Amino acid sequence: MSEAPRGGYDSRSGQDPQASDGRPAADADQDVPWIDGSQQAPGGDSYAWYRRGLDLLSRGSPAAAAELLERAAEAEPGARSIREALARAQFDAGRYAQAADNFRQNVEAIPSDDYAHFGLGLALARGGDPAAAAEHLALAAAMRPELSHYTEALRGVRATLAARTQAGARAPSPPAPDGDAPR
Repeated sequence: MSEAPRGGYDSRSGQDPQASDGRPAADADQDVPWIDGSQQAPGGDSYAWYRRGLDLLSRGSPAAAAELLERAAEAEPGARSIREALARAQFDAGRYAQAADNFRQNVEAIPSDDYAHFGLGLALARGGDPAAAAEHLALAAAMRPELSHYTEALRGVRATLAARTQAGARAPSPPAPDGDAPR
């Protein structure tokens, strides 16, 4: 998400999820990305898939990350951290509708999650719905006014809406259908 923290960095906590968290590191063999096209899931549990997905995302492979994170989300459907990482990977891979769906699930689970509103707003904007995007970006910016990238994204979407409104006001009226033209 170019407007948002990319890859493994999350601005909400100010911490890098790649940093040591006390859990054992994956085996060296597990560090090889799962991009061989096989339909078989890589070894490990959903936490290992999540960590490997974050690693792929931070290395600039969002499509591969999304594949792993989709598997992790299927195994742990209630895990918001997995769903957030999946949404970020989908966004970076240009799969905006899917990213919006996953961010929306996090918003519905915890309406006070500013980052979920922010991600949903960006995904909706990129997906072509700036009006809905503005609502979520405004909520995110109100929840965390100190985060300038939230307010910058909101400003950008509002500028898009204003430009579209102005362009619509200048656009000529569509021609009347044949046979209905005034005489």
